[in-house]
Amino acid sequence: MKNYTITVNGTVYDVTVEEGGAGALAPAAAPAPRAAAAPAAPKAAPAPKAAPAGAAGSVKVNAPMPGKILAVKANPGQAVKRGEVILVLEAMKMENEIVAPQDGTVASVNVAVGDSVESGALLASLN
Repeated sequence: MKNYTITVNGTVYDVTVEEGGAGALAPAAAPAPRAAAAPAAPKAAPAPKAAPAGAAGSVKVNAPMPGKILAVKANPGQAVKRGEVILVLEAMKMENEIVAPQDGTVASVNVAVGDSVESGALLASLN
């Protein structure tokens, strides 16, 4: 067994790792946090960006993968047809066009150029 001290977001944990053979894993209890001698001051989390004014639509357009918004091609109030490009998302050095899943009107665009998004994040909504 090996003992490690790990710091996660300013909280210090004592962790014991058991060495097993042939891929055998032993169940382990969750480690209890211990007080840090001199915890670093926590970094202030960036404030989430407010969604543009207007009600969200009933049809959600979510990010299929994590990435960065390169372009916003549609604005709230704009009519779009199924398959029309709403946003461009860069993921793994590739540009992915995010398209309207059906005909409708863009109700909200919840991201801006340069935003980083996680998989499943709400990008826009349609009515």
